[in-house]
Amino acid sequence: MSFSTVISGAMEGLRVELIRVEADVSNGLPVFHMVGYLSSEVKEASERVRTAIRNSGYSFPAKRTVINLAPATMRKRGASFDLPIAAAILVSLGEIDAVRVKDTLLIGELSLDGQVRKVPGILPVVMEAKKAGTGCCIVPAENAREAALVDGMKIAGVRNLRDTVDFLNGRKEIGFCTGRTDGMSRSASEENDFSQVRGQESVRRAAELAVAGGHNLLMIGPPGSGKTMTAKCIAGILPPLTEEESMEITKIYSVVGLLDEKEPLIRRRPFRSVHHTATKAALIGGGLIPRPGEISLAHGGVLFLDELPEFRKGVLEVLRQPLESHSIQLSRTCGNYSFPADFMLVAAMNPCPCGCYPDMERCTCTPAQIQAYIGRVSQAFLDRIDLCAESSRIGFEDLTGSRTAECSASIRDRVCRAREIQSQRYKGKIRTNSMLSGEDLKKYCELDQKGRNLMETAFTVMKMSARAYYRILRVARTAADLAGEEKIREEHLREAIGYRMVDRKYWGRQQT
Repeated sequence: MSFSTVISGAMEGLRVELIRVEADVSNGLPVFHMVGYLSSEVKEASERVRTAIRNSGYSFPAKRTVINLAPATMRKRGASFDLPIAAAILVSLGEIDAVRVKDTLLIGELSLDGQVRKVPGILPVVMEAKKAGTGCCIVPAENAREAALVDGMKIAGVRNLRDTVDFLNGRKEIGFCTGRTDGMSRSASEENDFSQVRGQESVRRAAELAVAGGHNLLMIGPPGSGKTMTAKCIAGILPPLTEEESMEITKIYSVVGLLDEKEPLIRRRPFRSVHHTATKAALIGGGLIPRPGEISLAHGGVLFLDELPEFRKGVLEVLRQPLESHSIQLSRTCGNYSFPADFMLVAAMNPCPCGCYPDMERCTCTPAQIQAYIGRVSQAFLDRIDLCAESSRIGFEDLTGSRTAECSASIRDRVCRAREIQSQRYKGKIRTNSMLSGEDLKKYCELDQKGRNLMETAFTVMKMSARAYYRILRVARTAADLAGEEKIREEHLREAIGYRMVDRKYWGRQQT
């Protein structure tokens, strides 16, 4: 037969569309023509495919070869179409049985000698293939374990074009790969432990509240007071991932090509530490070919911004919308893209350029310098911070004392119990207290008369915005969950309000 069709897949952001790779090999002038709204790297596939077929031992006759990648309305990018194009041509030449490729998806890059190289984004493509009813996927051997994370799919990992042809013709058996393995639990030796953090009880408590309810945390204090170490310790008290969350995060990392070949399934919540020189595109994603940024790579985990005022103000401001919506929407001339961004923001900063304010005996900064420094963090950005904790200078007794601080394991147990309470309360509708809004806030954060009086006083004196008011309620709800209380009590509100006082101290007045 001169005409054949092979199924493959293409990525556009996180969206996958199945592609029909059509090949027609017929008599005529010897040309290799490719159509279907192709990028330059896809057009270059013609030379790679033709050379790979010949170097794999198959004849490539001097005929008119036309390749179409449908639908033509979607831009095709990358080198992942090499293998399906080669397979479609070989079907047209009679080298592969057309029946065997009917229910099979192929994807992979070819080298000139016919080797099949790995490509990014395999997991979402295989997931889409399963939805479409495809029975088998042929992928690069290096991507096989990743593809096999999708239950119910037959995954064949091939190393070269000849293996692919032999497998499709039934001349060679390739064992179907399984991707899920046990024993990938977190090792405590790989993490910092809260038992190593000396003093800073208020900061430790703020970190526990933040993780238990998924709240955003800002730590302010002099250099060397343990802010960065506390942030790193947060990774050790994050609750375990559910199977659904694990697959969701793995899918994002698959698109950007950051999965481990041997252990592709991500079972630990991400902790992304971003340098202050990061650009807007690096943080939120985008570019000419839209890709997830750091906030999406931190989905389900923690985004840590150290030395917060050193970030360019415009870079920080782009975080305001995703902190509210838990996703990022990017509009480009080629289309609109949506990436998940449900992360917990943890930030750390010095109170002034020298780091010693408000100790005026040691601080060498002028009031104008201090104001300019902390002014790099806008009130609108602060409005999206749930807890602001002050990290004081560590005393000699804290460093040398025999008292042992509570370890991460016991804190994590409390966090997991609080998260379980939230899971049972919201029943999958929302994940954490930080996501409460609208009627849910009224229903689950109801206050008694003492609580209402306290919040009324705090709202008036601190000149709170509505956003700040609701964030206090959410933190108080988390404090109650950690205490095992069904109702929010006055002490829970006082604690939540207390963590809104630190930013008032440094920024002068609360959000308006």
